Amino acid sequence: MSEQRLLLCCDMDKTVIPNGCQIEYPGALKRFAAFCRLPEVMLTYVTGRHLASVLLAIENYRLPKPDFIISDVGSKIYRFNDQQWQELIVWEQKINQDWRGKNHQQIKQMFEDIVELQCQEIEKQNTYKLSYYLPLPADYVNIIQQMKVRLEAENIDASLIWSVDEPSNIGMLDVLPKNATKLHAIEFLRQLQGHSLNELIFAGDSGNDLNVLASEIPSVLVANAANSIRVAAQQLANKQGFQNSLYLAGTSDLGMDGNYSAGILEGIWHFFPQFRDTIRQSEQLI
Repeated sequence: MSEQRLLLCCDMDKTVIPNGCQIEYPGALKRFAAFCRLPEVMLTYVTGRHLASVLLAIENYRLPKPDFIISDVGSKIYRFNDQQWQELIVWEQKINQDWRGKNHQQIKQMFEDIVELQCQEIEKQNTYKLSYYLPLPADYVNIIQQMKVRLEAENIDASLIWSVDEPSNIGMLDVLPKNATKLHAIEFLRQLQGHSLNELIFAGDSGNDLNVLASEIPSVLVANAANSIRVAAQQLANKQGFQNSLYLAGTSDLGMDGNYSAGILEGIWHFFPQFRDTIRQSEQLI
């Protein structure tokens, strides 16, 4: 096996966590956990969840313990150090510049008259993440455009990330500093840890993963992702010229179905042939 390191970045819900409609392939999570125990693998969860929710999910679903957590859709990064999770303050200092000194409450006040926007629970908010629910019948494209106009008028650099919570059948909209997305946070962590682009892979399934899935980062879209996300990811990757960096799980000769963690292993199988023997050996754990 090559001694190449691997920075393995994974979304959580419906990617590592098998909490979608599809059935998890038998033993896939055990095989994934075995792979993550390799000393050359640095596991990072990249999620919209906040830290407490991430830690609870790791315990409840018996997920492999990560080295880093990128939480709150990219607005927080944590490292496990001295037996505790410590926030990377250098990341907060970097993204702070985008909001031009305005705080969470001041940004929120800019949208108080948009009645369709419903603030998410307080634990889902943070200093650099303003999160809303938005009913699916609402014209979210027009609402997002209104918000962008107001932000630009105040010279605020922001990213508006739209996704859908399918089990709850409701839209979710996050307002973040422009450089606080999953993509920017992963790239920051890659450089911080000294990994090259060919030592990195991302796996995801949802709308707030699209900017990574369609980037130059080698990425896998798990097979259980909604067809609308599959189409959007392909179109965006093609438009940006990174179609060869996107792998759609469910088509390899690995012998699994590509759902959830099986899809992550498929992506590694596709982009990193030097790890194939290890992935094959992990089947003994089933």
